[in-house]
Amino acid sequence: MMRFFNRRMFAAWILSIVAAFVALGFLKNFYSSFVEILLLTLALQSLAGMLIYRLLGKTKGLRKYQPADLAIALALFIALTVFVLYLFAMASRFPSLFNAGYFLLSGGQLIPFAVGSALVVPCLAWGRKFVKQGSVKSTRAYLSMNSLVTGVLLAGFFFLVYLMLASIFNQPVFDVDDIFFDTDSLLWRRRFTGEFYPDYYWRSVHPFALLIVRPLVAALAFLLKGDQLAAAFVLTALTGAVCVFLVWYFVKHTVGNRLYAVLIATMFGASAAQLVFGSLIETYIFLTVTALIFMVLLLKDAPPVALVVTGLVTFGITISNFGQTVIAHLLVKRNFKQWVVYGLIVAALVIPLTLLNNFVFPKSQPYFFDIASYNGEGHNSFPPTLQRGMYLGRVMFMHSMVAPDPLILNEEIPFLKVWMFRAAIKRDPMRIAEYNSPFGTLVAFIWLCLTALGGVLFLKNLKRHDNRFPFAFTLLLIFNFALHMQYGKDVFLYATNWTYALVLFLALAWRELADKKWFQISLLVFVALLLANNSRLVFTMLSTSALHIK
Repeated sequence: MMRFFNRRMFAAWILSIVAAFVALGFLKNFYSSFVEILLLTLALQSLAGMLIYRLLGKTKGLRKYQPADLAIALALFIALTVFVLYLFAMASRFPSLFNAGYFLLSGGQLIPFAVGSALVVPCLAWGRKFVKQGSVKSTRAYLSMNSLVTGVLLAGFFFLVYLMLASIFNQPVFDVDDIFFDTDSLLWRRRFTGEFYPDYYWRSVHPFALLIVRPLVAALAFLLKGDQLAAAFVLTALTGAVCVFLVWYFVKHTVGNRLYAVLIATMFGASAAQLVFGSLIETYIFLTVTALIFMVLLLKDAPPVALVVTGLVTFGITISNFGQTVIAHLLVKRNFKQWVVYGLIVAALVIPLTLLNNFVFPKSQPYFFDIASYNGEGHNSFPPTLQRGMYLGRVMFMHSMVAPDPLILNEEIPFLKVWMFRAAIKRDPMRIAEYNSPFGTLVAFIWLCLTALGGVLFLKNLKRHDNRFPFAFTLLLIFNFALHMQYGKDVFLYATNWTYALVLFLALAWRELADKKWFQISLLVFVALLLANNSRLVFTMLSTSALHIK
């Protein structure tokens, strides 16, 4: 049996120890007995080991035929590893907010982990023997795993980052809304995890969000022995990680270059919008994942029923975002009849689903078809002005990707607010975050150059490529710009609604450079700079919050 445990398998086992240690560090909060840790180590490390073994197998061909690609991939892996370790060390400097022990095994827990890790060795050897000697390699499951392993492991990196941040910024000690970027994190934490789920703002723009999200939280809570708050942490972080995976999948299948897809997905995952909303308990990350699922379904020419289900979920979470699916469906499918049928079916189903939501969760919110319920939205509406348009453009095309030094506001609540943009409220002027450091300014300038390059290449190749998706992404950006010219106190709150569209537009616009080593290295350098810059935003959120927590 052990002859199947070769050098690559040994390397996979060593790396899987790290992955399993991190996973068990979190899960030990719910499964703490010797047997539980032992069995979880066996299961998780065996799975991680097989995935890493397969990924290392892909590097064998790269080492022989594409050594430059391998060097870039290794550099990216090192950058991500340093980023995760740096965030962990940074958070550990604020013990009032972050308990490092929440993610680390200690004391007697190390013994079952070590025993389980040792038992993983024959498990991995048996697994390799089973795959090598059987017909497993021809099965759909194996082929799917083989094609998706890179994206899954990349998403795993960001899941760890988002989960760590989620465990910090969603603690019950943050007992008011509007602390971070005008988010209603307290409201949605209560609505998703508590017994008291009514919307105390009494808004109808989320018709059946509870019907969609609360069962997912409950399912994860069942796996975490009833801890609904931790389940909400995991669900939010997992959704953010799935977004990274879907960006990778979309780029890989449209452009065809695997390394390029990894670089683009990493850039997206490290964006300011993803770091914030992949971590804060709110509705926005769920809107991003439904939008990306819809794009992938369009890409794969999925049956209409899949599009309808995704459209219903989008509508149920936030009404306005259904418009994004309508735009994408029309511009990508270009079939007016199918488009009308899609809209009619969704329209026919949203009312019964809304009624069902309020039957399961009585008096949770007003019905979306009650026009009077929208009167309260006026406090989020503002007159469109040239200044607002300019500031909105900066948030959409710069701040959502490269975090500036945020505004720190001392207003109304017993916390300092960390915002990107503040509308002109009462007599206070409109304000926007700035790049106050040379480093932040440099990263923002590089991003602007990359964005401008994408625009030029798009116009240059306007007639050479199938531009259905780029046109859809362009119109989605215009749609969001028009909507938020009048709506939103801190428009960064809605950044997830457009960041994916901007990144995918640029990924397609840059496609003729995707195979160029100089461009791949440029993206790698930018990603490293982006990770460093956006970690400063996390530090600001930590240091500002810690002032109020003893």
